[in-house]
Amino acid sequence: MRRRPVAFLLPGHGSQYVRMGVQLYGREPVFTSTMDGFFAEYGPDLRNDWLTASPRLPIGAAERGQPLLFAVDYALAATITAWGIAPAALVGHSVGEFAAAAVAGVVGVDEAARHLAARTPLYRDAEPGGLLAVAASREAVAAVLPAGVTIGVANGPRQTMVAGPEAALRQAEKQLRAEGYRPVRADIPVPFHSPAMAGVAEQCAKALREVLLRPPRIPLYSTRTGRPLTADEAVDPEFWAGQLTTPVLFGDALDRLLADGDFLLVEVGPGRALTTVARQHPGVRAGRSAAVSALPGRGVPPGGERRQLLGVAAALWLEGHRLATDM
Repeated sequence: MRRRPVAFLLPGHGSQYVRMGVQLYGREPVFTSTMDGFFAEYGPDLRNDWLTASPRLPIGAAERGQPLLFAVDYALAATITAWGIAPAALVGHSVGEFAAAAVAGVVGVDEAARHLAARTPLYRDAEPGGLLAVAASREAVAAVLPAGVTIGVANGPRQTMVAGPEAALRQAEKQLRAEGYRPVRADIPVPFHSPAMAGVAEQCAKALREVLLRPPRIPLYSTRTGRPLTADEAVDPEFWAGQLTTPVLFGDALDRLLADGDFLLVEVGPGRALTTVARQHPGVRAGRSAAVSALPGRGVPPGGERRQLLGVAAALWLEGHRLATDM
């Protein structure tokens, strides 16, 4: 069997769960040291909230969910890379794309941690709002949206999310229901990936001008553009800040990746959201590519996270990849 190259999928906001990855902490050395390094730069309160079952700030809050998602995504990528697996490509979803940028060497992880520590408090100034998930195409959904609400996420042909301020989002929900759709409110209390985040994005761009940005060392398929990140985009603070106001085109990026080749897709982050989307792609359904996830989702039993990670090791070994670890 031909050994397929590995591509990492890094999930974003919405995939988080309480104590995600904690079962690996202290058990997997690379994961542990990477998380500790991130907390040393971000601040100890984040670590304390991560380890407890009763965090001071809920995991759904952007101030907790986003930095923890970045840290867990990056730490899992570092863990699998330490096995001797060099990813051939990266695709990140929402804040997962910033984590992918760190994996690709666009931004140093310490700099990224400090930037996130400065950035996440800005979300308090964002206009209240959120996102709705709708089982329909983005074209069909866009046709019935009221002013102020836009497409926020396009994961696949019938996996769309809309984003906007609270009042407009409530109106969008009514209009979508009147058209026969069944929108579901996401556990995201901020209108990410919509023009409502323009003020926060402007402040983020200003902060990013102080961060050293470099061209990627690994091909990164951007979910902002749906194609590989260019060197010019990688070093542009406006590009990264603009993620807050533009939709996540995960479906387009996945289409382009799988048009460029066949891959073993490994979701390096909490949950199976991106794995589930990927398994519905024609290239995966036909068996040309495959998708596995490194962590389970909510309600994981004791030992479940490490078993899931060992499952990824087994999938890599069966694919023909040599692992530089005895697990």
